[in-house]
Amino acid sequence: MLARTGALVDLDRLMQQLENGSDLADTVIPADAWRDDEALYLQFDLPGMDRSSIELTTEHQTLTLTAQRPSPIPADARPVLTERPVGRFTRRMALSNALDTAAAEAAYDNGVLTLRIPLAAHAKPRKIAISGGVPKQLTA
Repeated sequence: MLARTGALVDLDRLMQQLENGSDLADTVIPADAWRDDEALYLQFDLPGMDRSSIELTTEHQTLTLTAQRPSPIPADARPVLTERPVGRFTRRMALSNALDTAAAEAAYDNGVLTLRIPLAAHAKPRKIAISGGVPKQLTA
């Protein structure tokens, strides 16, 4: 069991959070991103979040991720230690117009959300056939 030593410890912890900005840092949803010739992949850490509380949307080439983690502490209980962030979390990312967001796929497993967004057809590398002879001149 954790020992609680009084209001001065709580005040000291609050001052440290304000000085370090740890409240803001705790609410950022960490992400990794990479791509290959077919798609962009994004992974977000969302530990302790229920899949039903996670929402992904795209609008005007912006990806928005929102998720919610409720407090596990009952309303009538007295918290002894509260370090894990709770509440609503949001992360926005600008996306390239080279992505086909309509064909995006997402999966949530073990607290990690993985999103795959395929490259749009116009953005994929393609070979240009080479024929013999002289190219036709463009007329203006």
